[in-house]
Amino acid sequence: MSGKVVLTYFNGRGRMESIRWLLAVVGVEFEEVNITKRQEYVKLLSDGALMFEQVPLVEMDGMKLVQTKAILNYIAGKYNLYGKDLKERVMIDMYAEGVQDLMQMMMALPFMPPDAKKTKLEEIERKATSRYLPVFEKALISSQYLVGYQLSCADVLLLETTLMLEEKCPTILSKFPVVKAFQGRMKSLPAIHKFLQPGSKRKPQPDDVYVKTVCEVLDFKL
Repeated sequence: MSGKVVLTYFNGRGRMESIRWLLAVVGVEFEEVNITKRQEYVKLLSDGALMFEQVPLVEMDGMKLVQTKAILNYIAGKYNLYGKDLKERVMIDMYAEGVQDLMQMMMALPFMPPDAKKTKLEEIERKATSRYLPVFEKALISSQYLVGYQLSCADVLLLETTLMLEEKCPTILSKFPVVKAFQGRMKSLPAIHKFLQPGSKRKPQPDDVYVKTVCEVLDFKL
């Protein structure tokens, strides 16, 4: 295996997008292998590349890494985005998992029947404004970052998720000025500013082509 970081996934956001974000923030260049046909996925299975028969797959540091949280934690630990001690790390984990709970609800939206999407989006907005965003608003009132005095993977995940929320609910941060200010600070960081520009490796919102490809490759029926 070469020294290159290689991401194997669909040509879309999904569970790989947070990994793309984190690699971009720490300045690690990566290549992507896009799965477009079922036989490509089956070959990965037959080659034993997927420990639990799931993507994303990240080839990095001579390893084939699977399971999104494990991959994110490895990158965060390697590049000093995981706190200074165990107490900070567990706080980062709690914030990160809360963010990912919210993110996963949004990931499911493109795969839902049209008549169910509106109800699901209303649920997401309700939970975001009542359960999740108040936590982050409180955490950031007296601190530039969610945990401690330096950037962590939880901050990156929160930025990604708030941007996703605003794509669906443009005014959702209107009652959370501290989170909105945090978002502005994060977007001004050079690596993040670059990743947000057209032509970067950030993926657009899921479209019908992405949904169709995922369903065909994974033999998933809507």
